[in-house]
Amino acid sequence: MTEAVVARVAELWRYPVKSMAGERLTAAELSWQGLSGDRRWAFVRPGRGHTGFPWLTIRQQSRLHHYRPTLVDPDRPDRSVVWVTDPEGQVYAVDDPALAARFGVGVFAIKHDRGTFDASPVSLVTRQGLEALSRRVGADVDARRFRPNLVLDAPGTEEFPEDGWVGRLLGIGTAVGRVDKSDERCAVVNLDPDSLARNSDVLRTIVRQRAMCFGIYGSTVTPGVLRLDDPVMLVG
Repeated sequence: MTEAVVARVAELWRYPVKSMAGERLTAAELSWQGLSGDRRWAFVRPGRGHTGFPWLTIRQQSRLHHYRPTLVDPDRPDRSVVWVTDPEGQVYAVDDPALAARFGVGVFAIKHDRGTFDASPVSLVTRQGLEALSRRVGADVDARRFRPNLVLDAPGTEEFPEDGWVGRLLGIGTAVGRVDKSDERCAVVNLDPDSLARNSDVLRTIVRQRAMCFGIYGSTVTPGVLRLDDPVMLVG
């Protein structure tokens, strides 16, 4: 078996509540259910609890970007109480009905120990891919539009190096993950996470030039710990 360093970890992100703001980390445990504490909470839309995708997301309410969850006990991320700070600075327990009521009648919060992922428990983009996409869009494209768990720095001249990792194993820190597929994008990526302004050129460019895909989805092969600046090894 051969190993080659293809990148380093530039950013680590966890999203305690689906579609709310992320927490930037210096280290994280990668479990079978993705990063510990990631997307364990979500809000359910009224009348959608029986469907395959019941979650309230940025697609329905863009202001979710400005609600900031915090783990009270970051050493036990899957078991920690979660507090949410709203855009005005008011703090709520994540399961407080008063918080859910801000998103509409009948909305409620649930905890899902396996995570409320759209497709796979781990997602990543590269700085090189972000820079290439920004050039094509003609505007800076912030990584937070794509809500990745990892942003990797893969120095070189290749624009989208992550495309070549699909179907391969990546060793990061003490963990090993499998790159399962490219990440098919939706209109959420048009939304600026700070201003909430929409730029339809982002998704339009991804659709026309990238067959709707940007970044990659993965799953866990060997649980372990990831840290900033860890080398990323292409295994096998």
